[in-house]
Amino acid sequence: MTNGDHVATAMRMRALLHGHLVSRALTVVARLGIVELLTDGPLTAAELASRTGVDPASLRRLLGALAVFEVFDDLGDDKFGVTPLGATLHPECPGSTLPTALLLAQDFGEIWHDLAVTVRDGGDAIQRRFGVGLFEHLQQNLELHDAFDRSQARGMELEAAEIFEYVRFDAGGTVVDIGGGDGSLLAEFLTRQPGRRGVLLDVPATADRALANLEKAGVADQAEVVAGDFFAEWPVGGTLYVLCHVLHDWSDDQAVAILRAGRRALAGGAELAVIDLAAPAPGETGPAARAAASMDLYMMSLFGGSGGRERTVEHVERLLVTAGLRVTSTARLPSGMAVVRAIASEAGGDVVTSSGAPS
Repeated sequence: MTNGDHVATAMRMRALLHGHLVSRALTVVARLGIVELLTDGPLTAAELASRTGVDPASLRRLLGALAVFEVFDDLGDDKFGVTPLGATLHPECPGSTLPTALLLAQDFGEIWHDLAVTVRDGGDAIQRRFGVGLFEHLQQNLELHDAFDRSQARGMELEAAEIFEYVRFDAGGTVVDIGGGDGSLLAEFLTRQPGRRGVLLDVPATADRALANLEKAGVADQAEVVAGDFFAEWPVGGTLYVLCHVLHDWSDDQAVAILRAGRRALAGGAELAVIDLAAPAPGETGPAARAAASMDLYMMSLFGGSGGRERTVEHVERLLVTAGLRVTSTARLPSGMAVVRAIASEAGGDVVTSSGAPS
């Protein structure tokens, strides 16, 4: 390695180390509503500072720094505009990133500071900070819960478009969204496939939110919301069951328990689609791999070293087989998402080991 190569490599590492500052800067402009203020055209930093009640000089430096990262256009003479990248922070942008920025400005971003402790002892940062796990913490903090739901829903707008572009689902029958959260994915199914019926299963507090969102989407007459426990029993009668961003919240043993509970509902010939971000395979790089790796660190910060995680496609397939299911197809999407489809096998599953492999 030449001296010039070494300098470039070291500077790249410094940029990675400073990345948290960029994330925090984005949460600041999100909270100030800067992108919304620039909707009608460029404004000066002084004008933006006046409208938001902040220090003009500091705001100018913040916007200038983010202009280097192509979030804003630095037009000179103290004037700034918004770029296509920055426009994704607008609340009306399809798949808006604003709710995620606002979520990370709260507890979800703060627990990143506990990553060293999580790596040391494998513990759960949410549990350590707040005395309860993630889902209990959300139930106790409704404002945070709302921010979490909005972030999930806006992300689902982008994911659903990709899922339906690359994966074919039969348009008839009943789709059952297991752990369907606020109903965003089920609403997408029922809107795109109006001939379907839909069922959503989630805990009681979340089920109430889902019903309200399905009504807002205009598909409540096609849907039923069931309050229940997906570890215990899934609703029967579906033709397609969906687990979207569910298994990654749980350990391998818990994921297998969820799948085994579903095997009984699948026994009549229904299909299961497991949708999650695919963890990168060893040696895999590129934007999708980096996004998945970052999300896995995020999951570790939320659930600890032995809890939820992003898994490789092969890992998900092993869990399905362990639970007594047979994998029928796998689709890797450009974003890094994976859709693994399975049906109930005639034979039961093996016992899962601590590594997630069948024994």
